[in-house]
Amino acid sequence: MKRILALCLTLVLLLSMLGGCSSNSGSTSSGDTIVLKVWGSQEDQVILGVMIESFKAAHPDKTFDISLGVVGESDAKSKYLEDPEAAADVFAFANDQLKDLVAAGALYEVTRNKDSIVAANIESSIAAATLDGKLYAYPMTADNGYFLYYDKSVFSEADIASLDKMLEVAGAANKKVFMDVSNGWYIASFFLGAGLRFADDGKIDWNNATGEAVGEYIKSFTANKAFLTGDDDILKSGFADGSIAAGVSGTWNAANIAEILGDNYGAAKLPTFSLNGVETQMGSFGGFKLIGVNSQTKYPVEAMDLAEWLTNEENQIYRFEERALGPSNIKAAESDAVKEDAALAALAAQAPYAVDQNNVPGTYWNPAEAFGTALESKDYSKSIADMLNELVTQSNSN
Repeated sequence: MKRILALCLTLVLLLSMLGGCSSNSGSTSSGDTIVLKVWGSQEDQVILGVMIESFKAAHPDKTFDISLGVVGESDAKSKYLEDPEAAADVFAFANDQLKDLVAAGALYEVTRNKDSIVAANIESSIAAATLDGKLYAYPMTADNGYFLYYDKSVFSEADIASLDKMLEVAGAANKKVFMDVSNGWYIASFFLGAGLRFADDGKIDWNNATGEAVGEYIKSFTANKAFLTGDDDILKSGFADGSIAAGVSGTWNAANIAEILGDNYGAAKLPTFSLNGVETQMGSFGGFKLIGVNSQTKYPVEAMDLAEWLTNEENQIYRFEERALGPSNIKAAESDAVKEDAALAALAAQAPYAVDQNNVPGTYWNPAEAFGTALESKDYSKSIADMLNELVTQSNSN
């Protein structure tokens, strides 16, 4: 009986060993190939394919199976949250999704080559990819912001350094300086330039002495005879008929305005404005596209290496050459190719004064619009102090 039991145990052990060998063989085979999935926009599929092939070539010691999926930056958060396990290992997203993605535990903290990544990209793009002191993504572009377009036949380079000088010159020439002050994205330029910010919890305290001084300046700006507001169509038609000599906008209007102005086409960082007698650089919001690594990836090291590769200097230049997307990489932004693009060069010059939108609450936009609209329409029924109190109270209701 004991011999039969021993034979049975031996047989069970042998079968177990054979099964183990079969299983180990399978895992070893799949383990030799690093399988990764990448999400990017439809427009980026071709260039991502090129970048991925160059990544493979740069890592001949490893075997990669990297697939591409079409998910645009604006949809990345919602698509990820649908099924985190099925989400891509590496994906692009807009920086205003960072907080929600981190809260959902979606992003792998950047731990490889962090210092070199921080040093390689403009400070504002790193801030946009950082939360609570931790870097969660790799800056990919820095072109969703705004700057100054101007007519070189009206303004000299010295003129465009100061908004007050521009108003003086434009007024004398019976022309206009355009800015959509009733848009919270643009009106923030003055407050941000004065050093006022959104706290980590999204709260603002702009109803202080500095904020009142800013408000009074905006009031005087919108009351100036050379001031004009409106939408993109008004801006472009104004440049076309010569009534507008300068305007604040972004890269999406670059091709049209360049064609309209021809040799007189100019672009530059935003000007300064006089705040309590001190020339103060206008700030701006800067929007960035980032690449993140899925916290559930089976290959975090290789996924981080790939994310870093897709956002390195060479590939940011390549992305610019193929799609005219503005680099966040400092050296890429200083390349001859980018500098020759007047709009992107202007955006790069504005970048040091740009603030990311990570902490801007949804409750800010409507009261900011109301504040700007009242000043544009010359509604002075309330004091600047009272208007700021309303702006702050409503914005802080988040």
